[in-house]
Amino acid sequence: MFHQRLTPLGDNLALSCLVAILPAFVVLLLLGVLRRPAWQAALAGLIVGLVVAVLVWQMPLNLAGRSVFNGAVFALWPVMWIVVTGLLLFNIAVQSGRFEAFRSWIVTNLPGDRRIILVVVGFCFGALLEGVCGFGTPVAITGALLIRLGFPALEALVFVLIFNTAPVAYGGLGVPVTVLGAVTGLPAAVLGKMIGRQLPFMALILPFYVIALYGGWRSVRALWPILLIAGGSFGLMQFIASNFITYTLTDVMSSLGSLIITLLFLKVWRAPSDPEFAIHGTGATGERPVAAVPAWQGWLPWLIVSAVVIIWTTCKVANVAQQAVSWPGLHKMISITLYHDQPYAAVWNFQPLGTGTAILLSALITAALVQLSPAGFLRCVGYTVRQAWLAIVTVMLIIGLAYLMNYSGLAYTLGLGAASTGRLFILLSPFLGWLAVFLSGSDTSGNALFGNLQVVAANQLHLNPVLFAATNSSGGVLGKMISPQNIATGVAVTNLKGREGEVVARTFIHSIVLTVLLALLVVIQQYVIPQIIPAVGGTP
Repeated sequence: MFHQRLTPLGDNLALSCLVAILPAFVVLLLLGVLRRPAWQAALAGLIVGLVVAVLVWQMPLNLAGRSVFNGAVFALWPVMWIVVTGLLLFNIAVQSGRFEAFRSWIVTNLPGDRRIILVVVGFCFGALLEGVCGFGTPVAITGALLIRLGFPALEALVFVLIFNTAPVAYGGLGVPVTVLGAVTGLPAAVLGKMIGRQLPFMALILPFYVIALYGGWRSVRALWPILLIAGGSFGLMQFIASNFITYTLTDVMSSLGSLIITLLFLKVWRAPSDPEFAIHGTGATGERPVAAVPAWQGWLPWLIVSAVVIIWTTCKVANVAQQAVSWPGLHKMISITLYHDQPYAAVWNFQPLGTGTAILLSALITAALVQLSPAGFLRCVGYTVRQAWLAIVTVMLIIGLAYLMNYSGLAYTLGLGAASTGRLFILLSPFLGWLAVFLSGSDTSGNALFGNLQVVAANQLHLNPVLFAATNSSGGVLGKMISPQNIATGVAVTNLKGREGEVVARTFIHSIVLTVLLALLVVIQQYVIPQIIPAVGGTP
């Protein structure tokens, strides 16, 4: 059995942390500074990770290779299976004219102001897609829609990536919270409540933040009522659902509530007109002409996928025929030194009827309802493969790196380094989740990696473990906007393939700013209003 080393460089934790962060640093450097394509940055990070893991952390080469392969397979199924089927649904909507009909519905029923459409599509509608699909699919779909509505591609992606944070912690009907509860031993319902007392503040801020970036402070002053309604309704519904109903339905209820309330508010309120942000023309399409489709039918694909995924998940169809595959030569072959030599499980949960299959069923139902021909369906499959193949390679590389850092012990060295900073840990806590999600693209994976470490550190420092376990998840969602996995999927349907570095360069500073704001909120919740933290078994 390989025992993870925590301080391999002269028993010096600080120096070991500096070396352990090198793979992630290389990825960020190549993406954000040198602006290389995401697959090149991920490949370079993986190579550096292998060198550091094998030569410095002394991980056996065979275990290193198996951990990378394990991550790559997880990237294929379930992550990219969800993405590929989501893109297939998108292409069916485009090919059948339903995507253009959706654009027409928006132009007809919403004010002709790109700022308002950005909030409705990027924030409200994107949150609904995140609740049922996730893994970058909402970024691709809402980004493509905004581009067709006249937004430059880079701007569209940057804005939807920033918006694609508030709903992430409860995505997939609450799976990240469920996993956080499992790894920490804390009740998932209590953790869901605590996250629901952090992220609503971020949800309230986001519409104001993005519109300030897009249209300046004059736009914020002109549009503050709709920004308050969109962010406030989402945050309020997020708080109510997570604290008084069930965290599993939080994403769906908050996004639907925000979308409906915002649309209704727009029926009674009109923004001051501003010619600079008026929508002109019909938007470029690039697809073959289709017969006119009633605008309301533009909602069909998204209503179908929402209904199917919610029913699918509620009925636990994914558990049917599920196979837990213990990874050969890796499962319990490594001990986690930080957790008292606990054997490190390596189990791949293969779910042939997982969420991706539910989305595939939604795509088939949509194709049948819109009477898409078999030839048209096959064309959509071909489009999807051409769009997704580079994203698939990129995600396999970056998640392979994430698994390597986990199994080799690099990630645990970084976690120990953060936990050893004393009270400074309060400010660093959100960045642990941020780092994990940057690498893996998944709040679920980030919670599995650092969730328990947050609790251990909090107990050692006499801080509230519920608060810091929740902060791992809340901080993780803010790393989503710079995750190569998320960005590679987002650019798949645009002309920005190979320019992922430009996207990261634009989103990185906003990711840091919002994570710092979260850290300040954590300080306030720990020391100023500790009564906001829900009790576990009657104990604060």
